[in-house]
Amino acid sequence: MGIKLQALKNLDAFPRAEEHLLQKTQSGAVVSIIGLVIMAALFMHELKYYLTTYTVHQMSVDLKRGETLPIHINMTFPSLPCEVVSVDAIDMSGKHEVDLDTSIWKLRLNKDGYIIGTEYLSDLVEKGHTTHTHDDDKDHHEDSSHKIHEHGFGQDAEKMIKDVRQALANGEGCQVYGVLDVQRVAGNFHISVHGLNIFVAQQIFEGATHVNVSHVIHDLSFGPKYPGIHNPLDGTTRILHDTSGTFKYYIKIVPTEYRYLSKEVVPTNQFSVTEYFVLMHEGDRTWPAVYFLYDLSPITVTIKEERRSFLHFITRLCAVLGGTFALTGMLDRWMYRLLETFTKSTARSFLQ
Repeated sequence: MGIKLQALKNLDAFPRAEEHLLQKTQSGAVVSIIGLVIMAALFMHELKYYLTTYTVHQMSVDLKRGETLPIHINMTFPSLPCEVVSVDAIDMSGKHEVDLDTSIWKLRLNKDGYIIGTEYLSDLVEKGHTTHTHDDDKDHHEDSSHKIHEHGFGQDAEKMIKDVRQALANGEGCQVYGVLDVQRVAGNFHISVHGLNIFVAQQIFEGATHVNVSHVIHDLSFGPKYPGIHNPLDGTTRILHDTSGTFKYYIKIVPTEYRYLSKEVVPTNQFSVTEYFVLMHEGDRTWPAVYFLYDLSPITVTIKEERRSFLHFITRLCAVLGGTFALTGMLDRWMYRLLETFTKSTARSFLQ
C-alpha cells in the first residue's frame, strides 16, 4: 500500500517545498500585485467577450408570397403647403396599391418649422385625384384641365388658390409621415403636387418651374429596425434655390430576418439607394416630384445573434490567466537574480 501511495506521489506535477525554504521578497510582492491586476483585467475582458453576442449572416432564396411591404415615411417639404402635397403609390402593373389601411399624416408647418395644423389621410386619392400612373403626367393634366373647363371654375377652387397662395407667402411647409402598405412587387411611391388639377396648379404656381420640392428625409425604412441597421436615406437634405426639378431615388430592397438570441424573429428589409435629379425647364409637360422607385431582391438575408460557448470561454480564460502567471513567474525570477547580483556586487565593492 505504501509503495502504491509513493508511486502516486511521484505523479504530482506541483511539488511543495518546506515553508522555511521559501523566501518572500519585496520584488516578488511588486510582481505579484502587477500580475494580479493584469489577470483581473484580462478576466473581465474575457467575461465581457463571452457575454457579448455576435451576428452570423446567412443568405437564402426569398420564398415569401402574398405579403405586404410596409414603407415608413417621415419627410418635410419646407416650401410646399400641405394643401398641394399628395402621396401616391403604384406597383409595376400601374395599379394603385394603397388602400384604406394606409395611415398618412400631414402636418402644417410655419416658416420656423412649428406645427400649426394636421390632416389625416385615410386613403391617398385626394381632391378628385383618380387612379392613374403618373408615368405620363400630361394625360392626367389634360384630363383635369378638360374637367375644369367643362364644369367651370368653382368657388372651392378659387378659395383653395387664395389659401395656398397665402400659405406660400407665409413660408408654410409640410411634414408627411406614416406607413404605406403595398404589395411585395416592384413599384414606386412619390410625393408631389399631382393631386392638383392642372388649371388650379397653374394658377397657384404659374408654371412647373416654380414648384419647389426641396425636402428633408427624417426617416425612410421598409420595416421595423433591428440592432445595427443602417437606412442610407435617413437625414438626407435636398434644398433647391431658384430652380426646380424632380428627384428620383432608385432603391434596391433586400428582405431581411433578424433572429435574436431569445429566438424572436423580426422580419424587415434593408436597402441600398442611387439618387438622380432631373432639372425642370420651361415648356416641360411634367411637374416636379420626389420619386422613390423600388425593386426587391430575390435573396433573403438572415442575421442571427449567437453567443460563444462556455467551453470556449474557459479555454481562453485558462490561456490568458496561465500565460500571465507564467510570465510574472519568469519576471520575478529575473528580478530576483538581477537584484541578487547587484547586491553581491555592491557588497564586494564595499569590502574592497
